[in-house]
Amino acid sequence: MEITRHNFKQVIDQVSEAVDEASFLCIDGEFTGLNNGPALHGFDTPQERYDKLRKGSLDFLFVQFGLCAFKYETEESRFVARPFNFYIFPRPLNRNAPDCRFLCQASSLHFLASQGMDFNKVFRDGIPYLSPVDEQQMRDTLDQKHATQQLNSPPFTSGSSHTSDSGRTIQVPAEHKDFIQQTLTRIQSFIDSEEETLQLEPCNAYLRKLIYSTVKNKFSSSVYLETKVGEQNQHYFIEASKANEELLKKRGKEKRQQELDELDDAVGMSKIIRMICQSGKLVIGHNMLLDVLHLLHKFSYPLPQEIDEFKSLVNCLFPRLLDTKLMASMHPFKELVSNTTLGDLEATLGKEPFKVPVIVFPEDFPGYKTAQEHQAGYDAYMTGRCFIIMANYLGTFKSQSKPVLPGSALLEPFVNKLYLMRVQDIPYVNLAGQDLKPNRDHVFHVTFPKEWKSNDLYQLFRPFGPIYIAWIDDKSAFVALTKKDQSDLAYKMLCEGVSYRVRRYGDHKEPHASHGRKRPLSFPETIPPRNGEGKRLKVTSSDVGRVSPVTQRCITTILEEAEDKPPTEAGEEEEEEEHGDEDGDEMKEEILEEKTNESTQAQLFEEPEAW
Repeated sequence: MEITRHNFKQVIDQVSEAVDEASFLCIDGEFTGLNNGPALHGFDTPQERYDKLRKGSLDFLFVQFGLCAFKYETEESRFVARPFNFYIFPRPLNRNAPDCRFLCQASSLHFLASQGMDFNKVFRDGIPYLSPVDEQQMRDTLDQKHATQQLNSPPFTSGSSHTSDSGRTIQVPAEHKDFIQQTLTRIQSFIDSEEETLQLEPCNAYLRKLIYSTVKNKFSSSVYLETKVGEQNQHYFIEASKANEELLKKRGKEKRQQELDELDDAVGMSKIIRMICQSGKLVIGHNMLLDVLHLLHKFSYPLPQEIDEFKSLVNCLFPRLLDTKLMASMHPFKELVSNTTLGDLEATLGKEPFKVPVIVFPEDFPGYKTAQEHQAGYDAYMTGRCFIIMANYLGTFKSQSKPVLPGSALLEPFVNKLYLMRVQDIPYVNLAGQDLKPNRDHVFHVTFPKEWKSNDLYQLFRPFGPIYIAWIDDKSAFVALTKKDQSDLAYKMLCEGVSYRVRRYGDHKEPHASHGRKRPLSFPETIPPRNGEGKRLKVTSSDVGRVSPVTQRCITTILEEAEDKPPTEAGEEEEEEEHGDEDGDEMKEEILEEKTNESTQAQLFEEPEAW
């Protein structure tokens, strides 16, 4: 189902119902770019990779969000899928609202356009959003404005922002006296006439402020003024109507409610993300680290500097995540899957020894009759298909004929681990604990002249066997020995180079470790998904007492809203890529291109078998 700002209100209840009834949820995102920072390489630590993505990826725009709710029907032995495709654009509510600045990456836009992305629909019809912090600040501004209106009652105008905050009459400059006098004369004639409304000539904000001030001083509660927008938002004008004090109070109350309703509309897409957070359901994505970063940054809270703080925040809002790309890269699937990009993975899982389950769309629900790859809603649906097939394959090891659903112990090795692209010996970020810390004594940091190519490094390390090169920039790279027992000899022979410098990995990293980092913040504890009765367990005030006041209010609001919802029952490569929406192998290789193509090198490190 395609959702824009025009039908968002009409379908949000349908989305809520789908989320409540779902056995699990799948997500996907499309962005205007991927990376604007340092290149990613094979020996990033989780903290370094997080820093690079946080600083280099979050200024791109989230233009499409895919959500697919899967419900298992026991009697029919089938899954029912409800995919939703949201177009998103952070249109500012008014002049006081956040006005988003964002980056675009030409290759990403070209790729999305080639896949049928309708950018006119994004910018014209995209659903707006506000983060909890921005929403709270705007509510505080409205509360202050309404309090000021009450002090200056009766509510003479709908545009109190055009009047002096102190209620004093504004002095009219000499150059504008004729214009203001003509306006007062027109309004007096209007009051004496039988007309119901009067439209004044369009003028700038300063002149409108003068009109509001002088008309209020002269006519008191006899006239009601309201600023309106002309056709195609090209100009503003004031409309006057006759009124009395009782009518002015009524209109003022209506206007205040209208402003609150408009603010509620501006929250927009954030409602869907909060809905997912409050559900407590397992949320599944494909190569979803960047998706999660954007979801938190755009719709929740600013990302902290430390990855441990990031983990705490993720555990608070998304207590159970699963990455199908990581799942396909681990035992027992890594022996059966040669390419984990989403399209290739789905094709592989459609063959023996895997079995394709029965997945249907509800009647009268717009599903997918043909493939629509790289549309976020369709990719979310494909992610769910891949998860179901792999989960059921795990059940065959236990001679289990029924589908393996969230909550099964068979899935626990894959939960709360997010795939780390290109990192050779740390395959995932562990949201539930400490990340892997592999021994890298066989890895060297090498600096060299800009003219050097891969072959120069191969020749340098040739006596010590095959190597893996992870380029950092034109003048440096990490070099890993396949024969780890040769590391001491290699360092002894190469450390004193003339035109190059070789340092051990640990010696290179140690001076930079934890430099200038702040003490970690405390976020709320992980939210238990559900208690035995299917209801989310309550998080106490002490859990949110150690963050900023605005963030406390926002988190508490989300958690309290979750408490109010009634419980529901749910039915019982390596071609590298940058994020879960699988934005095309060719495009990603161009964006993330290393100094030379190392794709033919053998994999030097084995991933830990967590299953």
